[in-house]
Amino acid sequence: MVLGKVKSLTISFDCLNDSNIPVYSSGDTVSGRVSLEVTGEIRVRSLKIRARGHAKVRWTESRNAGSNTAYTQNYTEEVEYFNYKDVLLGHERDDDNSEEGLHTIHSGRHEYAFSFELPRIPLATSFEGRHGSVRYWVKAELHRPWLLPVKLKKEFTVFEHIDINTPSLLSPQAGTKEKTLCCWLCTSGPISLSAKIERKGYTPGESIQIFAEIENCSSRMVVPKATIYQTQAFYAKGKIKEVKQLVANLRGESLSSGKTETWNGKQLKIPPVSPSILDCSIIRVEYSLMVYVDIPGAMDLFLNLPLVIGTIPLHPFGSRTSSVSSQGSVNVNWLGLTLPERPE
Repeated sequence: MVLGKVKSLTISFDCLNDSNIPVYSSGDTVSGRVSLEVTGEIRVRSLKIRARGHAKVRWTESRNAGSNTAYTQNYTEEVEYFNYKDVLLGHERDDDNSEEGLHTIHSGRHEYAFSFELPRIPLATSFEGRHGSVRYWVKAELHRPWLLPVKLKKEFTVFEHIDINTPSLLSPQAGTKEKTLCCWLCTSGPISLSAKIERKGYTPGESIQIFAEIENCSSRMVVPKATIYQTQAFYAKGKIKEVKQLVANLRGESLSSGKTETWNGKQLKIPPVSPSILDCSIIRVEYSLMVYVDIPGAMDLFLNLPLVIGTIPLHPFGSRTSSVSSQGSVNVNWLGLTLPERPE
């Protein structure tokens, strides 16, 4: 008898949204199929799946232990959200190569359904950062006697929804600052900055309307600017590693001495970025709007206004839903995630 071959092993998800991208939230049921295509008859000990969700951070730092001694310190930490296992065909044990208990699979395409429920706890949103990640995946393993297992991993996306319609995220953010420049024994007039935004919570694709007044009573030419920053913070072994990235920016008109500029709702658009991650113990993703005055030859005058990037957009008429099926089609493209199957 000529032994058959495994032509393909694939994983597909039953998606809950119109974008046909697997996106879920805590408490949702993840379901799908493992498809096996073979050419000829094969003997199988088991077909298993494993699903896992975890956050993980890792970075290294160089240390000096003396004049001629240096070493590298590793910082790692991990949080597991769930670890699910199931046998779709066969039995649990794969540690023997006997012919007992084998299943015969005939030539053609075969499908095996799987289903499991995500924990009803806050799950960190899927994320890929400089020193850490939050990942969720399903792995299929086909075991046959006397042969190496055929394995395949496919990731799916989880959003821990942030509804920006909550009162704390609808409150205005504002601030005022002033700076006086000194040049040797002379003191010029102050530079003052006041800025306000309508709320703290936004979703990608929205434009932040900035209301600001910049008054230049100094002797220098200054330039008002605004930027959105993302700050990634990673925690391990009592240490913290931060990465700050520019997300978007704009520039106002140059202001000569004695001039004032007013922004009456100047718009800064939020590009497709990851939502804020606020509930993970080892990874945080936060955002801020910095409105500042660029002063040549001196420290800038700046205001930091905190932002939260959410997943459920503003509903001016008060009707809203937090379901993945209704929100997923709007939001799943933010991360640009078309997560691949990963053969092993």
